[in-house]
Amino acid sequence: MSVTREAVLAALSKIEDPFTKSDIVAAGIVRALTLEEGKVRFVLEIDGSRASAMEPVRAEAQAAVEALPGVVSVSALMTAHAQQKAPPELTARRSEPQGPQKIPGVNHIIAIASGKGGVGKSTVAANIAAALAAEGRRVGLLDADVYGPSQPRMLGISGRPASPDGKTILPLRNHGVTLMSIGLLTREDEAVVWRGPMLMGALQQMMNQVQWGALDVLIVDLPPGTGDVQMTLTQKAHVDGAVIVSTPQDVALLDARKGIDMFRKMNTPILGMIENMSTHICSNCGHEEHVFGHGGVQAEAAKLGVPLLAEIPLHLDIRLAGDGGAPIVVSKPDSPQAQAFRKVARALMDKGVA
Repeated sequence: MSVTREAVLAALSKIEDPFTKSDIVAAGIVRALTLEEGKVRFVLEIDGSRASAMEPVRAEAQAAVEALPGVVSVSALMTAHAQQKAPPELTARRSEPQGPQKIPGVNHIIAIASGKGGVGKSTVAANIAAALAAEGRRVGLLDADVYGPSQPRMLGISGRPASPDGKTILPLRNHGVTLMSIGLLTREDEAVVWRGPMLMGALQQMMNQVQWGALDVLIVDLPPGTGDVQMTLTQKAHVDGAVIVSTPQDVALLDARKGIDMFRKMNTPILGMIENMSTHICSNCGHEEHVFGHGGVQAEAAKLGVPLLAEIPLHLDIRLAGDGGAPIVVSKPDSPQAQAFRKVARALMDKGVA
């Protein structure tokens, strides 16, 4: 059995950095991790003045990885950058935490979020990304739902992203959308068992160490809820706004309100809401039925003073398209369902965020 990147990171996360008192993965000093046929290489990037104190940490990290099943050899090195003393007038400024930053080459970032799982957020994210690409935009999709990454399946993308230098990750592409997902680095049936610091580190790597190229917009498919990933995204990246996805039922709307409240506390604009699974029309008799209720999201959007971007029907073709690796916008571009997503894409473009 070959060792995985996740297993190596899990082993390293048990090693404490004596200076920050956090684990060495969360402290961000583990760099250039590569795995090839059981041969593991990584670098600990440290302050040069602490080399002697960090040597036991390096040795402990190497031993921890060597103990993993499937490891043939381990190369663990330390490196340090020469640090210049900052002028006194800049010292205070540098000690302050950095605010949200732009991702190089990315003009806009839109978060697709939901308060609870099961409302079709990832399906909506994939179709919005494909719809924006169909409108001529240069689009990236970051699958930040680390515990349940579904975008590789929905976009029909398989294979493992390359990293020629061990630092920069080359994303994969299909249907005009550039994708990065933890799902491309793990097996479909393999669980990601990470604590918060590893989640946050993985998200920052996928944002800043992926060669996104020049993008008009990066769509971020967030996990449900209001946890570490949402907070890290809004604190570290300049997010132009969030789209909230919900079904019309009261239980979903309760959680959607919490998601909206979180984004507002993080000073992230709400671009609008989408009512998913809004209505179902029987393919045999044409009878329309509101399985999850109807109009709840529209009423909530009006109450909160945000636009209702679309009402997406509960339709078999949308599900089949996602499972088949070609979103409905791609597989049936002239269908009413696809046109609903195109409407959302055009609304986002009109707002100047895509």
